[in-house]
Amino acid sequence: MNDYRKHFWSLLRPDAVAALHNEVFKNALSWYYAVLLEDYPAKFHIAKAIEIPKDVKLESCDIECLWGVHKELEKGFVSLWNEIKKNRILFREFKKVYGESSRNFIDVKVEIAYRILKSCSFCEWRCGVDRVSGKTGTCRLSTKSYVHSWFLHVGEEAPLVPSGTIFYGSCNFRCVFCQNWDISQENPFGGVEVGPRQLALIQKELKSDGARNVNHVGGEPTPNIHNILESLKYLDINVVQLWNSNFYMSLEAMELLKHVIDIWLPDFKYGNNECALRLSKVPKYVDIVGRNHKIAIEWGDMIVRHLVLPNHVECCSKKVLKWIADNLPKEKVLINIMDQYRPEYRAYEYRDIARRPYREELEEVYGYAEKLGLLWRDISR
Repeated sequence: MNDYRKHFWSLLRPDAVAALHNEVFKNALSWYYAVLLEDYPAKFHIAKAIEIPKDVKLESCDIECLWGVHKELEKGFVSLWNEIKKNRILFREFKKVYGESSRNFIDVKVEIAYRILKSCSFCEWRCGVDRVSGKTGTCRLSTKSYVHSWFLHVGEEAPLVPSGTIFYGSCNFRCVFCQNWDISQENPFGGVEVGPRQLALIQKELKSDGARNVNHVGGEPTPNIHNILESLKYLDINVVQLWNSNFYMSLEAMELLKHVIDIWLPDFKYGNNECALRLSKVPKYVDIVGRNHKIAIEWGDMIVRHLVLPNHVECCSKKVLKWIADNLPKEKVLINIMDQYRPEYRAYEYRDIARRPYREELEEVYGYAEKLGLLWRDISR
């Protein structure tokens, strides 16, 4: 082990080490822990083992045809995924028995993603612009991805640390209190331009340095789905894929992601559409984000983040927690009730969020989560 890694591990939070043995975490995040600790194959490797029928020519398929192929291959993916969980097949055994097909499920996903780019609908803004020709919509990106930094993050939730974070520039939200406003809104193109092969190398570097997962974050990763999916074609190591997102993805994006993402880390910011429109400038927030939570929990593990905003306990925090309790399996979802809000960016222009939350507000939210029976204690510390 080199000096850098020795120094890093000496600084690792004690709770992150203890999280490896926490039975509540292990039960709620059973697939994540199976890949992390027991070396089950991450889902993208399972997808790469699902072969495209020899008579299917992707380049001659229209988008409806491609989605039809995708639906058929999903059946093989689900069957193999269930077999791996049932028979506890480890990565090295998996590679020997199933290998990687030269034309596989990932190739179909990549082809669909690039077709979508021609009339973009990765997120629910559904701008419909031809990003391939250089036109841009809400996210302001063409086909290029910009990575502003990548490093081992020790400030994430305990089970995830150290997390191999990749911070993508740009976002499809316009949050007035964004803490990463410099890369999400002001200068999304200021990072390093990367393609799929470079992204694969970054992921390998993070894993080599000790990352428990690859954490696609930003900004927002959603506008970069095409490059992220293609990077998995070149990734030959076994590493958990984590989607750290505002969860405003379209149904099409969810279809592309759900077979390759092992653990979801969504923000659930608001309990009503009015606050979302005023503070993040997005319509139909609860409807879209709620829908995507329901889909995601069927296809992987989940830690939901909720940032407590001052003066938004009743309209947002309690409503978000009640929605989770009513719509998601409590034993399968960990909640991180985040207390670190501070007025950033343009927050001082909005009187209701121009201060930090009071201790009484935080305690009220904690107590409500306790009353609902949600798994939230000790997830972030």
